[in-house]
Amino acid sequence: MSSALPDNKTVNILIVDDDEDDFIITSWHIKKIAYGYTFNIEWCADYDKAIVEMRKGNKDIYFVDFRLGAKTGLDLIKEAISFNCKEPMILLTGVGNYEIDLQAAEAGAVDFLVKSELNMEMLERCIRYSLSRYEVAKALQANEQKFRSLFERSKDCIFTANEQLVFKDANKASNTLLEYSADELQQLSLFDLFANRNDQTSIEQELLMRGTVSDKEVDLLTKSGEKINCIISLSGEKDSSGDFIQGIIHDITALKKSAKADLQNEKHKAAERLARTLAHEVRNPLNNIYLSAEQLATEIKEGDAKIYLDIVYRNSKRISDLITELLDSSLPTEIILKKVSLQSVMEESIAAALDRISLKQIKLEKYFINEEAMVMADHEKLKIAFLNIIINAIEAMKEAEGNLTVAIKSDGPNYLVSITDNGTGISEENIIKLFEPYYTSKRNGMGLGLASTLNIIQSHKAFIEVNSKLNQGTTFLIFFEKA
Repeated sequence: MSSALPDNKTVNILIVDDDEDDFIITSWHIKKIAYGYTFNIEWCADYDKAIVEMRKGNKDIYFVDFRLGAKTGLDLIKEAISFNCKEPMILLTGVGNYEIDLQAAEAGAVDFLVKSELNMEMLERCIRYSLSRYEVAKALQANEQKFRSLFERSKDCIFTANEQLVFKDANKASNTLLEYSADELQQLSLFDLFANRNDQTSIEQELLMRGTVSDKEVDLLTKSGEKINCIISLSGEKDSSGDFIQGIIHDITALKKSAKADLQNEKHKAAERLARTLAHEVRNPLNNIYLSAEQLATEIKEGDAKIYLDIVYRNSKRISDLITELLDSSLPTEIILKKVSLQSVMEESIAAALDRISLKQIKLEKYFINEEAMVMADHEKLKIAFLNIIINAIEAMKEAEGNLTVAIKSDGPNYLVSITDNGTGISEENIIKLFEPYYTSKRNGMGLGLASTLNIIQSHKAFIEVNSKLNQGTTFLIFFEKA
């Protein structure tokens, strides 16, 4: 017979038995076990003293007699389990009894032995199996603690759910990101959080066909209604309790904002290069046209030729003005930064647009935080940027049906300015063109107002994003670092 126990292993054993003769017989059988084991056997005849010893946690295994005076070995095992005694406990009894055997297993005993049947082989096998199972349980518990720690400390949302994606278990990052408590999440399905219902159909089909969803980009809504960009991965799993879904949600909102900002910067730089090129390539021949026209003006005083000459002058000036406007909207704006109140700048911008708001009978709502939202800014330039956005919002709304909402609130290290209308909205493909020079949806627009606005905002090291839905409205969000 071989043993799972390593050679020279000292096994500390406590035998809890109120009969000294039974203790001597049991310990004698144990000491006969060979194979290089060393057994350190102690005896305890009293229930309360046994509890004290077991609380110390310095034994490897316990043999507990069923009868211990007024209490039983089952009572002892249950109490030991209650204070988290993890070492294996084996119940000893004078006679075999199937019912006691079941009760022992339910109480937490790893084995049940009849004293009259004890021998060295039986005890060796019992000790070996009990300690082996204990080591496996310890290893599993260590792994569980390790993965539980990873689960709880992860900054990604990690969760399990049923097949309808109703949350069963979720880590703390899930509560933080989605803004729901653990109890609230267990009443929700992941599908309840989708901003776009088409994503639900797509994910359901992928899970049905493949059993997994890998790195799918979706928009989720938090409890407060904030939209967050996420990457979701799901996989169907099975355990003893049945089928379930495990998933990971990775928040890429900040990454997407950064990517949008980088794209805006690249477009701005491209527009700047184009403006410089146009200024150089167009103004040189334009100067020649001016000089030639001036020469002709000395020779032509009246008649049809004078009319044509005036046309040359007017259109040359128009071209020169357009180049100037393009340069102003593309080149870095010279600003003088001072500590200013966003509320003060916004009030002046609204005042400048008040006639338009009144003429179109637009309802205006303002929501400003009580504290002064102080930022480092150029008051006049920022007023122009706000005014451009407000005018665009006014022009996008129907007369007598428009609602314009302007808000300033604190957002962590930033102040957030939002300007919202219920106008015609902007399609998804056109939002990315919104700040490009000469892009406009207006019949008589130049398409330089928002390009100039972006230039001013970026000169303030602020960040702007736009959310819009066709026929529902548009929201401009501008983030300023607090002064």
